[in-house]
Amino acid sequence: MTQHTDAAHAAHQPPTRPANPAAHLTPAAMAAAQRHLVAKAIAEFTHERLLAPEPAGPAASTRSYRLALDGGRVEYRFDADRFALEHWVLDEPSLERLVDGTPTPLDAQAFVIELQPLLGIPDALLATYLEEIASTLASSAFKLTQGGPTAAELARADFQTIESAMTEGHPGFVANNGRIGFGVSEYSAYAPEAAEPFRLVWLAARREFTHFALGEGLDRRSFLREQLGRAQHDAFEARLVAAGLDPADYLLLPVHPWQWEHRIAITFAPDLAKQNLVFLGEGYDRYLAQQSLRTMFNADDWSRDYVKTALSIQNMGFLRGLSPAYMRVTPAINDWVAELVDADETLGEAGFRVLREHASIGYTGDAYHRTRTVSPHRKMLAALWRESPVPLLAPNQRLSTMAALLHRDAAGGSVASALVAASALPAVDWVRAYLRAYLRPLVHCLRAYDLAFMPHGENLILILEDAVPVGVFMKDIGEEIALLSAPQPGAVPEDMQRIIAEVDDTEKALAIFTDVFDGVLRHLAGILHRDGTLDEDTFWALVAECVDEHEVAHPHLESGIDLRAETFAHSCLNRLQLRNTLQMVDIANQSESLIYAGQMVNPIARSRRFGADAAASVTTDATV
Repeated sequence: MTQHTDAAHAAHQPPTRPANPAAHLTPAAMAAAQRHLVAKAIAEFTHERLLAPEPAGPAASTRSYRLALDGGRVEYRFDADRFALEHWVLDEPSLERLVDGTPTPLDAQAFVIELQPLLGIPDALLATYLEEIASTLASSAFKLTQGGPTAAELARADFQTIESAMTEGHPGFVANNGRIGFGVSEYSAYAPEAAEPFRLVWLAARREFTHFALGEGLDRRSFLREQLGRAQHDAFEARLVAAGLDPADYLLLPVHPWQWEHRIAITFAPDLAKQNLVFLGEGYDRYLAQQSLRTMFNADDWSRDYVKTALSIQNMGFLRGLSPAYMRVTPAINDWVAELVDADETLGEAGFRVLREHASIGYTGDAYHRTRTVSPHRKMLAALWRESPVPLLAPNQRLSTMAALLHRDAAGGSVASALVAASALPAVDWVRAYLRAYLRPLVHCLRAYDLAFMPHGENLILILEDAVPVGVFMKDIGEEIALLSAPQPGAVPEDMQRIIAEVDDTEKALAIFTDVFDGVLRHLAGILHRDGTLDEDTFWALVAECVDEHEVAHPHLESGIDLRAETFAHSCLNRLQLRNTLQMVDIANQSESLIYAGQMVNPIARSRRFGADAAASVTTDATV
């Protein structure tokens, strides 16, 4: 590993920025971004039953639809395919907008304004949502202008090349790249798709106002020396000594450079003046922003932990802070979950592992922690360290964000189909392997332990051997894990009680129906079907097979969760954001915050008679 010194750091020159950081905002790039986002908005708002396009031809056979708005004055016309779970995939080139019968350029913001009465966006929040739409368009234009690897190249690429090549963001949310607070130069410096390494800012936080938590078996000083490197750690302590301060009175706290510039140096100015916080400067190691923005991967030493920091920008329904109160027990929660996962034979056979959040830190010495009212200002100074998956791999394995399975390149090629092709397996066998690595462990955790994760694409990392999934790493444990039933006395330590969210069996099943079937698999099924890789019916037969195999293999599990039910409650994500784009849900009571739009037909409902007979025919009947 490279040895760092203060001199070497001083000699480092920051990367050259483009003369015009807004050069991507061209008419052509924006037109393409507008077309894509309007198509997605029509598809997802229709999925959430906010819109109801009508056939533009004979209803039984048409792929052509029309959507009339503003009393019929505005009309959208397009071709589309419809799939299970009311999933729509529009042919983007076919999409056109007519105003009073005249073709008019597509405009996502105009579309939202036209739809405001149907979408129910409060007047006071309409401009904020439109700003998030504008930022999403700008991000899309940047990605289109920058270009990226082909799907076939991504099927063979390294972990971080794949991470930075992702273009869609969350597959369900329309305004999914809001990032309100980033300036255009900051976007090119800190956005994950920019793939620009940067250094974290480090503070020393006075120990009496700071909580540092560690996972079991770790020592704080040894841990920080390992993560920073001895030279960096000792240099920071020397800077404290040079300032006349005792390093024993302080704890080291990493901060995103944007957060330092826009929040800490201003919002926490009194704390800096009192030397309760001390600026130490940039660290030696460079980091790459991950898709979640506030999580950074060590670009100089892939074996070192990720660092996740507070980043007080508005993005996709939340200000992306990090709570010191939550950080206090994060390592303990991770140890508890990891111990459960590591001891379970079924999860081990599936290659399912969690990435532990080893350590966390939070500062609470500020005035905002002394007010009676909780505010976002309490979530501006905290961080955690999450283990890297790279040292955990076998020599023949590589990694990919699971979000890549829903990615299409600039020419429309999908990574999912490219992985199938690269594997040399029949599509049926590839999808079966994927479901056994992804779906089966989630079903098992739910049925065996009433344990639910947040299993969207960005939160999972696929372990691939010869382009075939053989396991997954689940991350974001401390903030996202939920225990959906009351545990036995003493099973969950007192300080971890916040993970308990007791609900009935019907709502427990939504951890699979909403987060997996609707949140991930409906998109993947549509991609593979349209590519001609695997037809949709076969895909869902494989899903049913996976669920049934688990139940047959675990007859002792007494669970009332029925994943083969005829229907399930249709939980809607965009409706949450449209209702309040500043805070979609109450984190402390997410169940009560959800919005439903009736019942959704289950694509593996028992009446479809999937099971052993259907599964036996899958191998011979499926498209390969």
